[in-house]
Amino acid sequence: MSTGLGYTDKLVTEAEAAKIVAEATAGWKVDGKRVLCVIPDHTRTCPMGLLFRLVCEQLSPRVKQLDFIIALGTHVALSMEQIYQRVEITAEEHAKKYSKVRFFNHAWNDPAQLTQVGHFTKKDVREITGGLFELDVDVTCNKMVRDYDMALIIGPVFPHEVVGMSGGNKYLFPGISGPEVLNFFHWLGAVITNPVIIGNKWTPVRAVVDRCGQMVPCERRALCMVVQGHGLAGLYAGTPEEAWSSAADLSARLHIALTPRAYHTVLSCAPKMYDELWVGAKCMYKLEPALADGAKLIIYAPHIHEVSVTHGKLIEQVGYHTRDYFVKQWDKFKDIAWGVLAHSTHVKGIGTYENGIEKPRVTVILATGIPEATCKKINLGYMDWRSIKVEDYANREAEGILHVPKAGEMLYRWKDAPPELGGVKK
Repeated sequence: MSTGLGYTDKLVTEAEAAKIVAEATAGWKVDGKRVLCVIPDHTRTCPMGLLFRLVCEQLSPRVKQLDFIIALGTHVALSMEQIYQRVEITAEEHAKKYSKVRFFNHAWNDPAQLTQVGHFTKKDVREITGGLFELDVDVTCNKMVRDYDMALIIGPVFPHEVVGMSGGNKYLFPGISGPEVLNFFHWLGAVITNPVIIGNKWTPVRAVVDRCGQMVPCERRALCMVVQGHGLAGLYAGTPEEAWSSAADLSARLHIALTPRAYHTVLSCAPKMYDELWVGAKCMYKLEPALADGAKLIIYAPHIHEVSVTHGKLIEQVGYHTRDYFVKQWDKFKDIAWGVLAHSTHVKGIGTYENGIEKPRVTVILATGIPEATCKKINLGYMDWRSIKVEDYANREAEGILHVPKAGEMLYRWKDAPPELGGVKK
């Protein structure tokens, strides 16, 4: 059982959060031991500064070592200045008040930083995916997990396009994992499709992630947050599975908006924390289940100038396409990183590919700092962001037009959505 509390009508106070952390950590056998805290990068909204301070206050006097690793997945490494912004401290505070704390970036593509912790056989994969896949998969993650007695996951839970609901063991896989299992379960999620996966607590991908978590060779604990705005609506402590389960239940109540209709036009505005399309594409993922057939979704983000620092060249080579475009030409694409293919399908949305003709269900348009020529090359639409008056899209829901000022974390789903858009079978 997890411990903690959550609200739908108010926020958790700092005093309540401090009590939860104090009571939970008091029962952990960490005296004289080494603890590695696993935290998200800047692309996840949460009061990380508060949790950083509370964890340090409770554990620093007791443990031999307290370190923090940024669960980057395949995202770009953070500078020390960005890390300080993430945990809300200054360089001076690090040098004085938190001098024993060390910070690390995960590097998913550096074999020297990885260790194998487990393996999925073909039988395992067939059973866990309901027969969708049958292959051997090595499970690797950052080798630092072998140097610590406990991995403490600290992060928020939101609806998620690959796993269903983010958080928990997902901060280990793909947060600090190697490429093999990362690519496998991202493509698994893509094959099932974003609208069917997103916002659902129990999915085949969650089953994979939780199985991977159990392979980690140290004790695991978690402090799972549920965020409302920039405040804390819920905080739960326990094993990653227990704390995540409680947080996911609250997140489903707070972060899923059932819309009265499907929209034909959506202006989905990316917050500044999404600094490339790789993460800014969440502005599509979270809206796809509320889009009408033939709709257009505009990702409005003048500050985004990169498709992806890490994967940009490969994305430009492959482009953005529907799942069926890849599946029905699998021999041509099977050797492309499956995580990239998954991202491609999630951005393009569901659709068909018949007789060499691809028909996406909706049109995705970029109104960003990415040039028109690049948009055309990657098979997405283009609008000059300067031509858009954001206020023209506001308060027009009755006309089938939706404006989302801060897209990417709240999931929008049409209340009468068919099963292929995540609705319940009638």
